[in-house]
Amino acid sequence: MKHSEPYIAAVDIVRKLRDAGFQALWAGGCVRDLLLVKEPKDYDVATNALPEEVRHLFGKRRTLAVGASFGVIIVRGHQPDCDVEIATFRSEGPYLDGRRPEHVKFTTAEEDAQRRDFTINGMFYDPINESIYDYVGGKADLQQHLIRAIGNPLERMQEDKLRLLRAIRFAATLGFHLAESTFHAVQTMANEITVVSPERISEELRKMLVHPHRKDAIDLVQSAGLMKPVIPELAPLWENEENRPLWNRTLDRLEQLTTANFETAFAALLLDLPAPTPADQLDAAHQICKQLRFSNHGLHLVLWLIEHRTSLHGAPGFKLSQLKRLLAHENCPYLFELAHADLTSQKQSLEDLEFCRQYRDHTPIEVLNPPPLITGNDLIDYGIQTGPEFKELLTRIQDAQLEESIHTHEEALALLAQLHQK
Repeated sequence: MKHSEPYIAAVDIVRKLRDAGFQALWAGGCVRDLLLVKEPKDYDVATNALPEEVRHLFGKRRTLAVGASFGVIIVRGHQPDCDVEIATFRSEGPYLDGRRPEHVKFTTAEEDAQRRDFTINGMFYDPINESIYDYVGGKADLQQHLIRAIGNPLERMQEDKLRLLRAIRFAATLGFHLAESTFHAVQTMANEITVVSPERISEELRKMLVHPHRKDAIDLVQSAGLMKPVIPELAPLWENEENRPLWNRTLDRLEQLTTANFETAFAALLLDLPAPTPADQLDAAHQICKQLRFSNHGLHLVLWLIEHRTSLHGAPGFKLSQLKRLLAHENCPYLFELAHADLTSQKQSLEDLEFCRQYRDHTPIEVLNPPPLITGNDLIDYGIQTGPEFKELLTRIQDAQLEESIHTHEEALALLAQLHQK
């Protein structure tokens, strides 16, 4: 069996630690993924070597002390996806801020397993001897498709409130179910998710929404009581019985999506956001994206998609200039995905959408979005001052070009002279 470069790099790190007299095992998510016969995204190593011993063994230039006080060192690979996180076996002190422990104590693999979040993430693997070390019942839970907190669920969630969302994500994306006691702990503490940074919450939502099981994830987030503290603006959709069909339609829309684009999925989540007017809805969506610390690009894409939700309706009757401008827009492929899911969830016709797809797919880019026949410099040379008329003239001439009523620079100048005289 041919192994990936990250796999080989992680084996080499374990072997080097062993040759130096230390214990070393793969830990956490990579062990879970291997048992699920999935290629791990990254590999973590747990060892009894202290951070300074790890740095000495692999060299200061090849290591990054990203969390040395918590026993974490990154060993750089020859390419980025070959970086490996090495953590010293540890037990942890109290999590007074609900995010990180006040102190750690270096210890054994068995004790280290007890401080991890869920049993399926608490196993170790020896890649040299190909053996599993399971002190928390993770293998059995994996076989039963069960997400179960290690030890007392409330204590695990109190330690790091992000685990409230992680429990949901693992259950939904793996197609597992939450152990009753773990789900109850999430429900009990749901309102405390607000102590977690918006960036970390946003990243968990991203991982849920880019996954094909996004509908199950969001349904579980809401039923666990986490959606309201995270996006309170959506709460009227399930709290108000009259709006409940809109929430069900939101879930259906998410299920119909086939894209892996986060912003498209997030727009699908907010598409029926309760608001008196479309402008108010856009303002609310803007505020939500800002609160979750979206990038400017992500925020603008979400808002554009919501604003253009119905822009494809009646497309066969559009003027050529209107149709081409819309279909040439860089966000149009995302709009197609969103419109398909939205229309399907409402059991509406896809004819206009299919017309747009066919037109865009079969129209050369130089016809759909041709270089302008005239520019602002031409208007300035013509003696026209910048201002409202300036932009209007450029738009009207480009409209004529898109309508295919003019085809050359000379024809554009003639039209400019005609329009400017009026």
